[in-house]
Amino acid sequence: MQQQAAKMVQELAETTHGAQREAGRQTRVGNLSQDVGLALYRDMVLGRCFEDKCAEMYYRGKMFGFVHLYNGQEAVSTGVIQALRPKHDWVCSTYRDHVHALSVGVPVRQVMAELFGKEAGCSKGRGGSMHLFSKEHHLLGGYAFIGEGIPVALGAAFSSRYGRDVLGNTGSDAVTAAFFGDGACNNGQFFECLNMAQLWKLPILFVVENNKWAIGMAHDRATSNPEIYRKAAAFGMVGEEVDGMDVLAVRAAAQRAVERARSGEGPTLLECLTYRYRGHSLADPDELRDEQEKTFWAQRDPIAALSAQLTRHGLASSGRLAAIDKEEEARVADAVEFALAAPEPRPSELKRYIWAET
Repeated sequence: MQQQAAKMVQELAETTHGAQREAGRQTRVGNLSQDVGLALYRDMVLGRCFEDKCAEMYYRGKMFGFVHLYNGQEAVSTGVIQALRPKHDWVCSTYRDHVHALSVGVPVRQVMAELFGKEAGCSKGRGGSMHLFSKEHHLLGGYAFIGEGIPVALGAAFSSRYGRDVLGNTGSDAVTAAFFGDGACNNGQFFECLNMAQLWKLPILFVVENNKWAIGMAHDRATSNPEIYRKAAAFGMVGEEVDGMDVLAVRAAAQRAVERARSGEGPTLLECLTYRYRGHSLADPDELRDEQEKTFWAQRDPIAALSAQLTRHGLASSGRLAAIDKEEEARVADAVEFALAAPEPRPSELKRYIWAET
């Protein structure tokens, strides 16, 4: 598997196609403003700090249930969501949803409180790690079942198109980003939703976070065609593969897809080649993956890569980036203190949100 991973990255970096990617990388950095570069860096650092603190709290017995961390995949969340319009476009997540919630702007305190099952959480303590939700920030939820969020995202995209074409609302141009993993791409709703999205030219971006593993199943062993983005061609849809460890590449690809969607040209299937640095969940000892493979991908850390690009091109000093690291660590530490002190949900509201309120 490590050799397969190395081959995949080599194809991205060393072939003629890879040379074009490198030229594109230089262009993207050259066109990057300092403010945007630092915002991307800050968002990824926040996500990493948050997940590391979750692991600490879990292993200290302060956090319970299933907790699936996002370490290593930060460039995908940041790159895609930063290409969207805040509180206008929609995001649909998975059970690995903490960082998606942070990227759309859900307050750190609310996300952490939800993981502790507190009333102050974004889902009122009823959702926990896998079911984060925020109507205010247009986060349509995290979902425990594989691929479950894809049809929900399709519905949001249909609503946007219906509002514009049928109801005559010219401002109904919201784009929906649906995140899911490589394991979801062998499920029926994946293909059904791609078909409907292309048939109706819906404004949706299907984002495959291909981290090479579906729980303990290696991606190449689970599908007849491991290049997921190519499956878009069966529906006449645009499909694109991108280096998911390069936040600028992800952002550029997402911007192209969002522009197509918003202008009425329909959906895009974007496959982001990435890697999770921890086991499937914090209950997973992560003994199935080869240590050489994990070491290989650790050397391509997306945060370290952006840090190097920003300093190399004079957009930030190492001291400025270190200061951001400390600021985000402090925000996460504050969120833990807030969550621990927050009240539990009131027993009198146990049945609330189960039945429709009239």
